[in-house]
Amino acid sequence: MFKLLKEDIKNIFNEDPAARSWPEVLFCYPGLHAVAIHRFSHWLWERKLYFFARFLSHVSRFLTGIEIHPGAKLGRRVFIDHGMGVVIGETSEVGDDVLIYKGVLLGGTSLKKEKRHPTIGNNVVLGSNAIILGAIKVGDNARVGAASVVTHDVPANATAVGVPARISLGYNAEEVTKLEHDKLPDPITEAMKFVLDEQIKYEKKLNSAIEEIRKCIELNKKNEK
Repeated sequence: MFKLLKEDIKNIFNEDPAARSWPEVLFCYPGLHAVAIHRFSHWLWERKLYFFARFLSHVSRFLTGIEIHPGAKLGRRVFIDHGMGVVIGETSEVGDDVLIYKGVLLGGTSLKKEKRHPTIGNNVVLGSNAIILGAIKVGDNARVGAASVVTHDVPANATAVGVPARISLGYNAEEVTKLEHDKLPDPITEAMKFVLDEQIKYEKKLNSAIEEIRKCIELNKKNEK
C-alpha cells in the first residue's frame, strides 16, 4: 500500500507542474487522497466487507469531493487532477497511467447487476467534465476531450471530441501531450477543412477551364477576321 502511495506521489510530480514538495502533495492533493482511500476500501470490498467499504468510500467522498465506488478497479499511477465532482461507478476499470480531470463521470446505463461501466485503457486522458457511459472500452493512449459525451468504444490512439463524441484516428500522441487539450483534433473540423480544401481545388480547376474557353473564343474571333 505504501509502495503504491509513494509511486502515486512521484507520478504527480511528473504530471503536475504546480507540485512543489512532498508535504504539499501528500496533504493538499484530494485526488491522491481519494485514490489512496479507494485502494483500502477496494481491499475491504474484495473481502465482502461491503458496508465498511461503502462507508469508507462515503467518507472519502465527503472529504475530497470525489466519488469512487469501492467495487471499481484502478490501475497504478492513476492521477485525478482537480478532481471535484469525479464519479467512478462500481464496475468501472481504469488502467495504468490514466489522467482524470475534474467532473469526469464513468457511469452505467443498465440496472442489471452486470458489467455496466466503462473500461479505460492505459495512458488515457479524460478531459474536464467528460462523460463516458456504459460498458464500453476506451483504448490505450486515447484522449477524450473536455465536456465530451462518449457512448461507444474509442479505439487505441484515437481522440473522442464533442456531444455526442466523434472519433478521430491516427493523431500523433507525441505532439498531443496530456495538458495540451487545445491540440486535440476535432473530426468535424477536419471534415469541414477537407471539404473546403476540395472546393478550393475545384474552383481553381473551373477558373482555369473558363480561362481556356475564353482564350479559344478570342482565338476563333481573330481567325474569323
